[in-house]
Amino acid sequence: MKKFFALLFLISFLFIPFQKLVAQEGHDISSSKSRSKVLLGADLVSRYIWRGMQFGGNSPSIQPYFTYQIGGFEAGVWGAFSISGSNHSEEVDLHVSQSFAKKMFTVTLTDYFFPDDFADYDYFDYCNHTTGHILEGTLAYNGTKKFPLTVLVATNFFGADAARIEDDPSSPEFNQKTGIQYSTYFEFGYPFQFKNVDINTFIGFNATTPRKANESTGYIGETGFYGTGFGVINLGFTASKSVQITTKYAMPLTVSLITNPQAGKIFFVFGISF
Repeated sequence: MKKFFALLFLISFLFIPFQKLVAQEGHDISSSKSRSKVLLGADLVSRYIWRGMQFGGNSPSIQPYFTYQIGGFEAGVWGAFSISGSNHSEEVDLHVSQSFAKKMFTVTLTDYFFPDDFADYDYFDYCNHTTGHILEGTLAYNGTKKFPLTVLVATNFFGADAARIEDDPSSPEFNQKTGIQYSTYFEFGYPFQFKNVDINTFIGFNATTPRKANESTGYIGETGFYGTGFGVINLGFTASKSVQITTKYAMPLTVSLITNPQAGKIFFVFGISF
């Protein structure tokens, strides 16, 4: 039954937004006669770094996307595919979002999924103890022109969120998740422009503390998705600029300096968009 509802959700997600869409070719199908548009393309980045964590190993990552927008509503799919094919080399995420208050605030629901983490995965498995999905809800404050400070709060509320701390792999219950950790991430950003270069500075926090052990069962505890305790996990900046290739096409370029003070890591990432 859960598989049926999962399939129904996916079909609804893909079909409903396109009832008002007339198929056209191109990167952006917006027009003066329609408020809706479709965006599609891909980014190529030297490393896949997200919220201070590295995915896909030490390899470049190709990240395609497809997004439908109408008014303040948006639905889309985003993926990441490591060229080396190492751990976390694949990811497919669905999201829906709604902006309100003149697009000052945005609420988003995201379904994260990593196919290569499961040798024989079932995408439509949404059972609590076996699913590979992670559902996240976010609330974003998008700032104003006069004061463009942005604030993001994101919480995982379902799925493969928690990892056991020092558990016994020989236990028959080792692979059974006992509950959601509700991993939560806070981020503050401040964008500005310097010499025709767009720069966004950011600082992100892991707001999740490890779940304590259950003495009656001998369970040793859980750690959240982002780390083992409160702290700064994502600190740095992203600089972007479009380089004119032809009279009609400019290629967006980005560089990001990202540090994770809690883990003691630093990354310098280059990306291009198509």
